[in-house]
Amino acid sequence: MKFENFHSGSWLTRYQYNSFEPTLINQEWTWEDPSINTLLEKATQALGELNAFSLIVPDIDLFIRMHIVKEAQSSSKIEGTQTGIDEALMPEEHIKPEKRNDWREVQNYIEAVNCAVLELKSLPLSNRLLRGTHAILMRGARGEHKSPGEFRSSQNWIGGSSLSDAVFIPPHPQGVPDFMSDLEKFWHNETIFVPHLIRVALSHYQFETIHPFLDGNGRIGRLFIPLYLINHGLLSKPSLYLSDFFESNRASYYDALMRVRISHDLHHWVKFFLNGVAKTATKGRDVFNRILTLRTDLQKTTLTLGKRATTAQQALNILYNKPVIQSRELAEALGITSPTANNLLKEFVKKGILNESTGQKRDRVFVFDPYIKLFLI
Repeated sequence: MKFENFHSGSWLTRYQYNSFEPTLINQEWTWEDPSINTLLEKATQALGELNAFSLIVPDIDLFIRMHIVKEAQSSSKIEGTQTGIDEALMPEEHIKPEKRNDWREVQNYIEAVNCAVLELKSLPLSNRLLRGTHAILMRGARGEHKSPGEFRSSQNWIGGSSLSDAVFIPPHPQGVPDFMSDLEKFWHNETIFVPHLIRVALSHYQFETIHPFLDGNGRIGRLFIPLYLINHGLLSKPSLYLSDFFESNRASYYDALMRVRISHDLHHWVKFFLNGVAKTATKGRDVFNRILTLRTDLQKTTLTLGKRATTAQQALNILYNKPVIQSRELAEALGITSPTANNLLKEFVKKGILNESTGQKRDRVFVFDPYIKLFLI
């Protein structure tokens, strides 16, 4: 199928509404627009440069967690969840009661990412894996009663307050299993020759158009992107997340998806997507570079602490993984006494490595601001 000849689907009349039934995508894809080739090359190069860090940076997993936290916060923000990245790193007891539902949704996203990536070590990317990931995403949060872990058996819609004033109505629930089966086959079809970044662009569009769950489709659809790239070997670690790009260009993101459905314009969507991959991968690469610079600078700083230098360096490794921490947590992680942990934290505050965020004398919380700020640029 040429992009130029693509017809996105058809509207079928249901009782009092029309649902959109998308064209199946498990087929060969080609295009005539040379600008797509240039963008594909640029995005592939940027993705390769980002992935190189996963292979050469020592202890890379220390830094991957913050990428996941940032993704969870950004993806949830698109859906209206208001949790800052600093709040996402805090324990629940330090979150205001009125913000705990939002906080819990972000925590569920973090757990969903970690579980899905772990699953990929023994299972290929599949609808089964996405359903299991969805169940974790919805657990104990808003949407927990909307069939978590199951494809929908009733009609949903996007925008508006009901089917009568919806902006977009996805396919009828009876067709969802077949649409999702076709999509899954597309992910692994070795008889067609379609570059992976084109496949993942088309797959994200198709997933969001099918909208297979009653709730959480946006988050699962965005989470699908790094899972696909890991499954097919383009990423070694979950280091690329497009939610920040989509959130920063939210109107353009939704517009690009709708243009495919209404105007059959795959070119615009694919170019938007590839541009997002290139920019996000480049930004991620730059973040890793800044992390390495910070790490080198802080190692030099800890060497000024004399006998405590070794413990201080061990503490830094804890902070990269847990950049919001309390004294008892640090003491437990390092196997040191509470007074020793408190003295080390005080020294870190003096050196500008940590800030104390509560202003209290007890249950104080220390924030690794220089590190967290690298993910907010």
